[in-house]
Amino acid sequence: MSRQISIVGGGMVGASLALALQPHAARCGWRINLIEAQPPADGHAQPSFDARSTALSHGSRLLFEQLGIWHELAGRVEPIRQIHVSDRGLPGVTRLSAEKERVPALGYVVENAVLGQVLLAALDPAVVRWQAPARVVRAEPARSGWLMQVEEHGQVHEQATDLLVVADGGRSGLLEQLGIHRQVRPYGQTAIIANITSSQGHDGVAYERFTRRGPLALLPMSGGRSALVWTQPEAQADEVMACSDAAFLEALQDAFGFRMGALKRVGQRHAYPLSLIEAEEQVRSGLVVLGNAAHSLHPIAGQGFNLSLRDAVALADTLIGADANQSPGDLALLNRYFSNQRRDQQQTIAFSDWLTRLFSNRRPVLAAGRNLGLLGMDIVAPLKSVFARHAMGLKG
Repeated sequence: MSRQISIVGGGMVGASLALALQPHAARCGWRINLIEAQPPADGHAQPSFDARSTALSHGSRLLFEQLGIWHELAGRVEPIRQIHVSDRGLPGVTRLSAEKERVPALGYVVENAVLGQVLLAALDPAVVRWQAPARVVRAEPARSGWLMQVEEHGQVHEQATDLLVVADGGRSGLLEQLGIHRQVRPYGQTAIIANITSSQGHDGVAYERFTRRGPLALLPMSGGRSALVWTQPEAQADEVMACSDAAFLEALQDAFGFRMGALKRVGQRHAYPLSLIEAEEQVRSGLVVLGNAAHSLHPIAGQGFNLSLRDAVALADTLIGADANQSPGDLALLNRYFSNQRRDQQQTIAFSDWLTRLFSNRRPVLAAGRNLGLLGMDIVAPLKSVFARHAMGLKG
């Protein structure tokens, strides 16, 4: 008798989990369902200047090597050779380099569409049943697992599953229906996302710059582009979004400086209010919450997807290592996963939140203290290495 594993959300986290489970499905007697609300994307779509991207840590590269897809990604990512951290108007600077950390790159920037295409292409349709466009209208506990009401092709049908994985993003409607509340701690900031080009290019350097209004990051992308994440106070974000391209680039140049020369072009801008969000429950009998549905972090530290990928692989490892007669929805099994992964979550969330709050505070005493910290970190190699390992998603 086969066991059903249903993953609600076929994005990068849900597809990564399906891929991690796929090689063991036959041995473990699993049938994997990937339920996604959006129709399948056109695999032949051409990349655009405005393509959205994700920063992959070195640790995520190691996980994608383990999952067998890094060879497909390697030629389509932009390596981060150096990370330059600075505070506008103050002398403190820290520089991290892949060479000194003895890794090929500190991280990589990949277009979301590219990563999605590679993940979905690696899924075997004989093992992973792709249901899209489809959505779970309702889910309720059953004698064994969960019973879902799934809307697919305009029809609603019942679908039973031994394990229900909720990975449908930060605005998950399913969590509300299940009564799983989330703690929301607003930062009072809005992230402005866009792609930028400059006269000198990025040369493989990722910049983290802390400014009067809030932190900004410029991450190297293919084609000489850089991915911008610029946080603004909520009250001023609309004003910045309404600027002409020329005025926006002028304001960004003033905040960032000329480390990449003159900023030449900005693509389409998107704005997102920022909060630290954590689900109050991540496991129940027959249920796991993953990805942004479980925790949504400030983007400036680039840790969100990397933590979610580690969660997904840790869940897969736990399920793969279960006893042969144990259901994938067994509560003791899922609690084991959560117990093993909770420390990583707490450390990563604390690191990201601490970095954001520290460098968003303009009090003179704190500004002086963090500048001494940046200067000290640049001089003290062991301290810099600890910071680098956090940035690279490595533990231990």
